[in-house]
Order: sequence, then C-alpha cells, then structure tokens
Amino acid sequence: MGGRSAEREISLKTGRAILRSLQRQGFKACAVDAAGKDLPRTLRRDRIGAAYLALHGPGGEDGTVQGLLETMGIPYTGSGVLASATAIDKIASKRLFEGAGLNTPRWFAVKSPLPSDAAVKARRLGYPVVVKPARQGSALGVSIVRRPGELAGAFRKAFKYDADVLVEKFVKGPEITVGILGPQALPIIEIVPTDRSFYDFHAKYAPGGSRHLLPARISARAARRANSLALAACELIRTRAVARVDLIVGPGDQPSLLEVNTIPGMTETSLLPDAASAAGIDFDELVLKIMEYSFAA
Repeated sequence: MGGRSAEREISLKTGRAILRSLQRQGFKACAVDAAGKDLPRTLRRDRIGAAYLALHGPGGEDGTVQGLLETMGIPYTGSGVLASATAIDKIASKRLFEGAGLNTPRWFAVKSPLPSDAAVKARRLGYPVVVKPARQGSALGVSIVRRPGELAGAFRKAFKYDADVLVEKFVKGPEITVGILGPQALPIIEIVPTDRSFYDFHAKYAPGGSRHLLPARISARAARRANSLALAACELIRTRAVARVDLIVGPGDQPSLLEVNTIPGMTETSLLPDAASAAGIDFDELVLKIMEYSFAA
C-alpha cells in the first residue's frame, strides 16, 4: 500500500481497511509501504508469502509492482502485469475498446508540448470535452471544457500529471459504475456528486462528496447493456479477480465505456464495497473473495 503516486493517501486508507479485515479474519498480515527505498529487500526480510495489493495510480496499479512480485515468485491479488499496464493507460484502453467494437466516447490523444492543432481537433470533436491525464486515477488532473477559452488551462492542469493526455467527447447522462467480482457483475451504482459538476477527487473521497444510488436510476435495458459492456471490457483487458468499470449512460439508454480500474478503492467512501454490500457481501467477505479469486486463477 502507499507508494509514491498522487493517490498515496487513498492507497493508505484502502490498505489499512484491508489490513484490519485480514487480521479480523485470523490472517497473519502486515503493512508494507511500496514507497520504501528497497521494496525487494523489505519483502524478503519480512518473508512475505503473498501480497494483497492496495496500491492506486502509477507505480502500483500499472504493472510495476506486479512485475516485481512475479520475478520474486510472490503471488498477489488482482490483475497481472499486462492487464494492469493496459487498464491504467486510458489511451491504450481506448484503442482496445474501439478495436473490439465496444462503445466508448469519441476521443483524440495529445502529447506534451501541446501541439498547435489541439484546439482544431477539440472543435471537431465538439464541446464540451473532457481532458484527462492518460495514466492517472481518482479524477486527478481532469477538467470538463465547455468552451475554447478553457482548453489551454485544462491542458496545463492535465500535463502536471502526465505527458500524454486524452481528450474525450463529453457525454451527458448518468455516470454509473459496475463492480466486477470474479465472473460476476455486482449491482450497478449511480454516482451523483453533491456539489461538483462531475465526479472529481473531492467528490470521490470527501465524506458527503457524492451520493451512491442503489439501484441506479437507469432503465433495465441500460443496466443489461452496462453489465454486458463492463464484462466485455474486463475480458478484453484480461483483468483478474476484481475490477470496477466506469461508464456513462447517454441518449437511447446507450452506455459508453470510460475506463477500467484494476485495484478499486476500499475506503469508507469507495464504490466497490457499496456494490458488494448490495449483493449481500460484507466487507470481510469481499476481502476474502478477492483473495480467493486471485489465487485460484
């Protein structure tokens, strides 16, 4: 848990919640901060037999730590190296979604320094657009741009987190998330920020920053499509054991894929535990099931 990404504090909260659960259930578990200077040495010194990953963002959710654990022969929870690296990269994921015919908002990619034709491409896409760092989570560096004059500031904000940026057509409609546990889709949650225009970092993690509506206020047809799309995206990326897929439901009850998260948050305001609870799975059971699905693969 922990690590060096901008999502470190959220990772620590996730890790502490999982650690408490493992200890309640009788497992001999300890916390290992991935930000340590010599992680391999720490893992050997502490004789780690298996790793329960609670890392978010670059350096932990991108296949880096997963690759280290594989070279050391230490089994770990969640997705493997390739799936982790693919899912965290929104541009790579977009290309896969499009290639497989999975519905996703129109987009283009931009690399720093800002190319001169970025504004032209954004105009062709049609405002509003969403500007996102390619490899960052928790909505860090994300902006909704409603007019051309806001574009440069949005790029500056995104480039603080990544040299590669995704520009995506904004789709108006309910934002939903589908938790995936093993082979099944959990109940769909609709996310409603309480005082923000979209589900940003504050809305995700501040107490009262958003409402999680269960059941989501979408039609049965939209729900079926969302579940099918989420499962197809996870199969395409080859996630393992657990994931959370973010979508938005546009006109005609048509969900669009936004992104796949391979290590969903497990804090008191996180979505996956809420979805599991709605399926009759309490937090301790969720922690155990993620482990069982991971090590059975």
